Amino acid sequence: MTRTLIKNGLLIDGNGGEPQKNAAVVLEDNRIVYAGEESGYTSTGEETILDAQGGTIIPGLIDTHVHMMMEFSSAADRLAKPFSFMYYEAAKYLERTLHAGVTSVRDALGTDLGVKKAVEEGLIAGPRLQLSINALTITGGHGDGYTVSGRDMDILPSGYPGMPNGKCDGVEEVRKKAREMLRAGAEVIKVHATGGVLSATDHPEFTQFSQAELEAIVEEGKFRKGVKVMAHAQGAEGIKNAVRAGIHSIEHGIFIDDEAIELMLEKGTFLVPTLLAPVAVLETADEMGMPETAVQKSKEVIEIHKASIAKAYQAGVKIAMGTDAGVMKHGTNLRELGLMADVGMTPMETIVASTKTAAECLGWEDKVGTIESGKLADIVIVKDNPLEDIYSMANNDTIQVVIKDGKVEKNILV
Repeated sequence: MTRTLIKNGLLIDGNGGEPQKNAAVVLEDNRIVYAGEESGYTSTGEETILDAQGGTIIPGLIDTHVHMMMEFSSAADRLAKPFSFMYYEAAKYLERTLHAGVTSVRDALGTDLGVKKAVEEGLIAGPRLQLSINALTITGGHGDGYTVSGRDMDILPSGYPGMPNGKCDGVEEVRKKAREMLRAGAEVIKVHATGGVLSATDHPEFTQFSQAELEAIVEEGKFRKGVKVMAHAQGAEGIKNAVRAGIHSIEHGIFIDDEAIELMLEKGTFLVPTLLAPVAVLETADEMGMPETAVQKSKEVIEIHKASIAKAYQAGVKIAMGTDAGVMKHGTNLRELGLMADVGMTPMETIVASTKTAAECLGWEDKVGTIESGKLADIVIVKDNPLEDIYSMANNDTIQVVIKDGKVEKNILV
């Protein structure tokens, strides 16, 4: 057994309490065995010492909405790439995400079981993955790559082994499609309950899937020992349909209204804001070849989005950090913390949303999300105190050490 003693740091354990000065965290193999005041730990003298150098020790961060197999690019660029090239690109995306301090992610469509296995077996470096495989979408909805030319131009390919196509209509079809995703290895079911910013033939406020269809999808998850459902839901009616159906988390929530908020509070539904997504569409429109329809819709919704998330936060809706990384560049995930602060969350609340609450959203609260004895050794050391400048988290040089499952993945202190 190998022990590592992390000392000389400020401890933010993810629970939201007061940070602890002169703290120590002790790791044994891939588990945390001690977290608290350095004076409370008796050293054996055989530990490997990791000096935090006055920085802040926090849990590995969790992004609950990513797309690890893509970074948005123009249709011409996508057509010029061989199919298998996306796996080699994804290896870089995974590494960049991990080095940004994100040690666990929920993939919101596009990543298959082989990528997860490659990370778990150490073939490539990356965060711990929870997979949805592909999203369920109606014909002509968000996720249907049909264009006015009559050709399909999906953002990501599907219909190959391990990646079923997500289009389905009617209760029986959605049941079958949910079962196909589960068969392919889905650990959470993703559904598009409304239109979206990036889809060419719909609008974020368009409602997709009937109440009965959504309820059938949720029921299929329950049959598999409680597999949860996450819903891309931007328009108010689609959000409410999803919450009434028992969907576990609402992604984006752009046009959320008071009735939707009340329903979410009643049901305990999580909200994953992805505030960075429309911001990134506008910032990278030229560089990444964003369609003009997406640019115009982002301009339309960006202030509404901020106001909606602020209202939900003030009402007490559970907020878990998520970014929609893949729409923007991977490794820029922690800009989301500053954007959450901009809508009223305290710096500590943004960290809790990115650790403890995010772990609860994934159903992984028993193993990650806080620095406590018995949890997996996912630890990040941040330069200085992020509570004094939460925006500094967006700079990857601020993330000085990343430990995932007891293994040091990044260390710029040495």
